[in-house]
Amino acid sequence: MTTIKSQNLQKIGSCLWFDSQAEAAAKFYVSVFKNSGITRTTYYPDSGQDVHGKPAGSVLTVEFQLEGQEFMGLNGGNAFKFNEAISFVVHCDTQDEIDYYWNHLKEGGPVDAQQCGWLKDQFGVSWQIVPNCMLDYMTDKNPQKVKAVFTAMMQMKKMDIAALDAAYANAS
Repeated sequence: MTTIKSQNLQKIGSCLWFDSQAEAAAKFYVSVFKNSGITRTTYYPDSGQDVHGKPAGSVLTVEFQLEGQEFMGLNGGNAFKFNEAISFVVHCDTQDEIDYYWNHLKEGGPVDAQQCGWLKDQFGVSWQIVPNCMLDYMTDKNPQKVKAVFTAMMQMKKMDIAALDAAYANAS
């Protein structure tokens, strides 16, 4: 048996099931994230149409990297839809970074944002845009500070670092 290894793939990756928008989604995501790119595209061959229903030569998969993380988009048909049970977390150091990812990923998506830094993009994929300070605030040994920050966060759609900092600082 011959093993063919065409790339150094990470051991575990994410496969996103699209109806037919995998290539558009990959192009969108690599336009938002720096240090990103499309690494490989495969196409449906002239067989199996009775099962998958896709025309020969149409995009089957698109492999792409976002900030060093590998993803695959699969055009598998409309059998499955994205939901909030799976989301991608974008860790941010500054409010400018939060604003950038929030505004870009939300572009073309549903108008109503979700709570606590969650949003859905135009393809239905859920993202969490989270400030890194939340990890420190939520693990503070002072339960009043944790409660104050959590209460402030629960009022937010897009995360606001200044408001979280204020909640943390003003708690006893």
